Amino acid sequence: MQILTFIGFTVLVAVISYLKTRKTDEGSSDGYFLGGRSLTAGVIAGSLLLTNLSTEQIVGLNGSAYQSGLSVMVWETLAAVAMVVTAIFLLPRYLKGGLTTVPGFLAERFDVTTKTLTSILFLSGYVVVLLPVILYSGSLAISGMFDVPELLGVTHTESIWICVWGIGVIGSIYAVFGGLKAVAVSDSINAIGLLIGGLLIPIFGLMMIGDGNLLDGLSILVTENPDKFKSMGGPTDPVPFYTIFTGMMLVNLFYWGTNQQIIQRALGAKNLKEGQKGLLLAGFIKILGPIIVVLPGLIAFHIFQGGLDNADSAYPMLVKKVLPSAWVGFFAAVLFGAILSSFNSVLNSSVTLFGIDVYKQHINKEADEKTVVKYGKTFGVVLAIAAMFIAPLIANAGSLFDYLQEINGIYSIPILTIIVVGYTTKRVPAVAAKVGLISGCLLYCLSQFFLKDYFIDNALESAAASGITDVSALELIKAQAYPHFLDIMAILFVLNIIIMLIIGKIKPREVPFVQQYTNQVDITPWKYVKQAGIAICLIVVGVYIYFA
Repeated sequence: MQILTFIGFTVLVAVISYLKTRKTDEGSSDGYFLGGRSLTAGVIAGSLLLTNLSTEQIVGLNGSAYQSGLSVMVWETLAAVAMVVTAIFLLPRYLKGGLTTVPGFLAERFDVTTKTLTSILFLSGYVVVLLPVILYSGSLAISGMFDVPELLGVTHTESIWICVWGIGVIGSIYAVFGGLKAVAVSDSINAIGLLIGGLLIPIFGLMMIGDGNLLDGLSILVTENPDKFKSMGGPTDPVPFYTIFTGMMLVNLFYWGTNQQIIQRALGAKNLKEGQKGLLLAGFIKILGPIIVVLPGLIAFHIFQGGLDNADSAYPMLVKKVLPSAWVGFFAAVLFGAILSSFNSVLNSSVTLFGIDVYKQHINKEADEKTVVKYGKTFGVVLAIAAMFIAPLIANAGSLFDYLQEINGIYSIPILTIIVVGYTTKRVPAVAAKVGLISGCLLYCLSQFFLKDYFIDNALESAAASGITDVSALELIKAQAYPHFLDIMAILFVLNIIIMLIIGKIKPREVPFVQQYTNQVDITPWKYVKQAGIAICLIVVGVYIYFA
């Protein structure tokens, strides 16, 4: 019955997506990559949320909450502020320039080499980190909910491989052959299901704790686990409180304002007004995110008494425990839709970046739009297969969410830096952008993969020599031995900007940069954009103060 419900809902979404998109011209770049620049606020908001809210978020962040408590909610609440900044400052500039890809702006502002380097950085991050993490976390969830090892008589590792390839093949068909509009429409349908299903998990979990009474369950959860309800993270937590004012905001700004897989939804807006409304609607809903991606982790900690071997298995185990069996098929289908959404969104962005910024620019400059789309699709298939081989290998990477955020820092901060400098200055030259990109990547790798281990190992050796053996004391020593990765991001962001400005002073552009209006879409802003943005920021501050 569960499997029939799962298949039925999945097929229904596919059929609706096909019917809604069959008239879109997929042969042109705008039609395939940007849904014909026809997306409205509701579709943009739904697609943004579901692209973001996938299993690496649901499984990974709930796993972090299971380990560290409420303080990890900052990933959700601060995202709303980043969306406000994107809606007011970045999106008008993107749409004014008629951009299809974020690196497209860099070609205009700096030069083609800068654009190509940025596209390659995005693509490398997608294939090595993002796509495999999405596939692995999704497989972990589906395998756990359906008990695939027992169902098929295979080992846990084999079940992960089976699920990875199942998700990968179906996701590739959606993204490679459907284009952005198919992705966005299926996202919007699944977003409704995910919000319903996502809210049901904590409701059923709290009712289980409270013997059928939701409020009693919440009261017991808070009373018996007070340490888990401190919203300000300590020095050993994944997100210490002070990092909100260092690298946390930068990471969110990169993700919601410059990351191709996310911002591509807003670039496909029919006009600026719809794009801004879509971003702000998504930002408002994002404030409620901790109910879906943090609270279940806290409930799982209480129900399983902190006894799970792998924190990332907390969410799938909780779903299996609290959800009535009649609902499991529906919820698994919605979760499957969320996995597909993130996977095919990243894949669609990869196809876009390769087709426009690499193939058309460097391989075949004379290619017509159909040829660009064709070779973009071929690249997408190769990328998907590579990700499917890599995904099962990250089983031992530690906390999925922390791993994803730390590795993303290699390319996120350098790219954010050159975009910020590109829009806020007129004479910083192309050579400064190249230096910023390369130095940012190399310095971050040096910091996180060489210096960090050196300093931590030295600190732990000194602790051992002093006879310190207490686990919590060692954790504190480890946390204080080297700056948090979010602090490193903030330091490198400032350092990169200084380097670029110095180069701009020594060797400025001969002609100051002036952005041209391409007249692709109407860029009249929504008249309430600033009021709505301020309201969202005030709600975020209020939520944080209340839980603090």
